[in-house]
Amino acid sequence: MRLGYFAPLPPAPTGVAEYAAALAAHLRAHVELCENQPCELNLYQIGNNGLHGEIYDRALAEPGVVLLHDACLHHLLLGRLGRDEYIEEFVYNYGEWFREPAARYWEGRGLSAADPRYFARPLLRRVCERARLVVVHNPAAARAVREHAPDVPVVELPHLFVPPRDHYCKEIDDYRAGVLGVSREECLFAVLGHLRESKRLAAVLRAATRLRQAGVPLRLLVQGRFVGEDLERSLAGELAAPWVVRRGFLSEDEW
Repeated sequence: MRLGYFAPLPPAPTGVAEYAAALAAHLRAHVELCENQPCELNLYQIGNNGLHGEIYDRALAEPGVVLLHDACLHHLLLGRLGRDEYIEEFVYNYGEWFREPAARYWEGRGLSAADPRYFARPLLRRVCERARLVVVHNPAAARAVREHAPDVPVVELPHLFVPPRDHYCKEIDDYRAGVLGVSREECLFAVLGHLRESKRLAAVLRAATRLRQAGVPLRLLVQGRFVGEDLERSLAGELAAPWVVRRGFLSEDEW
């Protein structure tokens, strides 16, 4: 069997790319993969950001298996649609009685990364309804798919885990001390990945500050790129604290 394999792949700056590469290595033992080319059956890996826009479009045009990394596609669509298209998409998902609320969602979209209303309306219906099968990683995602597309088959597969190499323990100690400057006595917490409002970094920094003031030997690693400049500027003072370690996008081994 030949499987069309549509996903961001390394070096795309997303964890989905690393997942897709690891999954592809296992799938090749069972099927012939055609990376980003249509085949007898296509597998589409879709997440809630712009990197998945073209894959989303192809999943609609040439239905296949949709592997849904996020049980919310609201922000992906919000970034791709104009006002009228967005309202129509909202109505398609939730009915004509949501036309006026959809307009309010559009006007308030600047807060969409932190406002829970945008996550409560994940806009999943169109891509799931078109799919031959939807694969999700947890029961909550499966419920969300069934609520939006009750007739589509849904399979829940736990998230792929690739065990680290045996010698990682020493490498981690060396990395903590030599690169991050964190001693064995310090407890290292981390916020990882795309830095957006939903990561609640301001709350994490406040909690870490209180713990430091209480005498807890704590360091905080903040890793990833900020999605918006406003959020980064608003936290500039807290991020400059000497106990905060900043890193941008990392290679898979460093991550």
